[in-house]
Amino acid sequence: MAGRTVRVKVWDGWVRLFHWSIVLLVAVSYATAKLRRIEWHMLSGCLALALVLFRIAWGFLGSETARFARFLAGPRAVLHHAAALLRGEDEARPGHNPAGGWMVVLLLALLLAQGVTGLFADDAELYRGPFADWIGYDASQRVSGWHARIFDLLLIAVALHVAAVATYRIAFGRRLVGAMVTGSAQFPADSAAARTPPRMGNRVLAALLLGAAAAMAVALWRLALF
Repeated sequence: MAGRTVRVKVWDGWVRLFHWSIVLLVAVSYATAKLRRIEWHMLSGCLALALVLFRIAWGFLGSETARFARFLAGPRAVLHHAAALLRGEDEARPGHNPAGGWMVVLLLALLLAQGVTGLFADDAELYRGPFADWIGYDASQRVSGWHARIFDLLLIAVALHVAAVATYRIAFGRRLVGAMVTGSAQFPADSAAARTPPRMGNRVLAALLLGAAAAMAVALWRLALF
C-alpha cells in the first residue's frame, strides 16, 4: 500500500539510558554547583564521566546505530545533507544524520573534557579534585577555570542540539525525541530501514561495560571525598 509505514527499532536501551541519564546528571551538576553542595556535585560529575566513557566504548562495540563508523561522515556528506535541508528535503534514515553525528561527537568531547578537568581542578575554596596534587596548585587553578568555561561551551552545544531537534519536528515532522524515548521510529514500508533494520548490540557486553563504568564512578567519588 502506497504511503504505508512500519515501526523500526532504531535505538537500543543502552543508548537511551545514556542519553536521558546525561540530561539528568548535567542538570544535577549545575544545580549542586550553584547550591554549593560539592559532595553531590562530585558524585554527579563522576557518574557523568563514567557514562561518557561507556558511550565511547559503545560507539565502537555496540549497536549499529550507536557506532561512530556508522554515523560519522566526511565534509562533503555534511554539506550535501545541509543543502538538502535548505531545499526542504529530508531523507529518513535510522540513527544520526551526517550533521547530527558530528554534534554527538562534539557533545561527547565537551562532556569528557568537563569530567576530566573536574578531576584535576582546585578552586581554592570549596572543590578539590582527587588528582589536583598531581599537577600542582597553579596548574589546578587554571584547570578549574577551564572546567567552568567548558561548561559554558557545553550549554551552547546543548542549545544548538535542542534547536536542531525542534527544527526537524516543525519542518519535517520528525519525532526525534519520541524515538529516543521508545527506541523506535516510523519508516516507509519500502525503505531500506524497514527491509533491513539496524542490528542491536550484545546485551551482556553492554551490561559489563556499564557495570565497569559505574564501579569507576564510585571509586573516583570516594577518592575525591577522602
